[in-house]
Amino acid sequence: MCRTLLVVFLLIRTLWPQQPAISPNVAAEDPPGEVGKLKKNCPFKHIIGCAEVLFTGQPIHIAAGTIAPQNGVGVGLAYIGHKTTDNWRINWDADSVASTNASWRAGLYVKFVNSRQPDIIIEKGTKDAEPNPTELPEQPVVNLYAQAVSLNKLSYFGLGPDTTANGRSFYGLTETIVGASGVKPIYERWHVGIYGEVNGRWVEIRGSHNQSSPSIEQIYTDATAPGLTTQPFFLQLGAGIRVRPSFRNDLFHLNYDVAYRPYVAASDSRFSFQRFTIDLSHQMSLYRKITRLLIPRDGNGPDDCVIDPTADRPRCPRATTRNLEGSLGVRLFTALSMTPSGDTMPFYFQPTVGGADINGNASLSSYQDYRFRAPNVLLLRESFEHSIWKWPVGFMLLADEAKVALTRGDLGSNHWRRSFSTGLTLRAGGFPQVYLLFSWGGNEGTHTIANVNTSLLGSSSRPSLF
Repeated sequence: MCRTLLVVFLLIRTLWPQQPAISPNVAAEDPPGEVGKLKKNCPFKHIIGCAEVLFTGQPIHIAAGTIAPQNGVGVGLAYIGHKTTDNWRINWDADSVASTNASWRAGLYVKFVNSRQPDIIIEKGTKDAEPNPTELPEQPVVNLYAQAVSLNKLSYFGLGPDTTANGRSFYGLTETIVGASGVKPIYERWHVGIYGEVNGRWVEIRGSHNQSSPSIEQIYTDATAPGLTTQPFFLQLGAGIRVRPSFRNDLFHLNYDVAYRPYVAASDSRFSFQRFTIDLSHQMSLYRKITRLLIPRDGNGPDDCVIDPTADRPRCPRATTRNLEGSLGVRLFTALSMTPSGDTMPFYFQPTVGGADINGNASLSSYQDYRFRAPNVLLLRESFEHSIWKWPVGFMLLADEAKVALTRGDLGSNHWRRSFSTGLTLRAGGFPQVYLLFSWGGNEGTHTIANVNTSLLGSSSRPSLF
């Protein structure tokens, strides 16, 4: 936790002295090469410029982000490249990071963006025409990726809504994901797209000793932690549709995602299952002038924040803004699981609420990380975020309600758990998004969470670990 707080402090301190907005001509004045930009800005000539080159420069920059809750901030290097042909723009992104508890992640991500331009057509303009929140026309994207992660400290409390904090144990996990996915826009006005994916998943579970609680195999068995002793290869498929419209001159934003994903266990069919997810996010901006990108760009890798790599001088989003920013949000998320008769879902693929999950998504933050785990979850979140004056730092208020269930039928009758959070956020330019939250509520005390996002602002997310 202390190391994470140090990263948060250094990032905020780096940006704090620069209150005026960056001139739009700064990018044009920078030397085109990374070495030239380093010479111009570092070490102390231009603090923000130096930090931007170090953390977002191309082809090589420092990669930093929370690997997974309880496993610290990983630091390493990222390498980025681009190639453009008549019909395709190819982006590749490789990185490797490690944390002080010997956890690590390494990955290679390749994006093929269909750059064919459609025929120009003339349409009647309307006063309600909405901007594209990605700043670029949405185009079909094909993704190829390979990622491996090793985590040495994950907690397990048992399954279902009635587990206790006394049941905490620890385990380690190594997961390798090799896969492909694709996104195709089908209705640009509402930013509707369909997507599909196919992933091969290899998982290894191990004990985690010398912790404050027992290792998982000391108090749990395959009956209470399905998949503890056997982890088969999984072929995971997926298909979904997403809708991302905006209304009223970009004041109201919807981000809807519905997906179906079957997991087929190759050598042990009793672990096969299917998952259906619904994620409905609603955001209302408090000011009309939007200065930051609101959704990721499918064509970028997780370490690539450049808005348009084909530009003469590619740039990331601006590091500072002169405008106040604020938003209200409501999110409803549910994951529903189906298993054939006699089968069960491995515990390491079951979603969790409490603290943050293995992908770093916070929910019921006053509870410990991974606190409640079950095949079926339901989450309702209300949020408020606002910048502090005109600095690139903001504060956030969150209210979460969530429940988990071993069966879909029990999800409606099980009781809600609640949590409230407040804290600071840093969403500046291409820097890793940072949040520091103090949470209370529920009946298990308070919890402080510090997280550095694993993906740069405006870049795509990494493959989910469950």
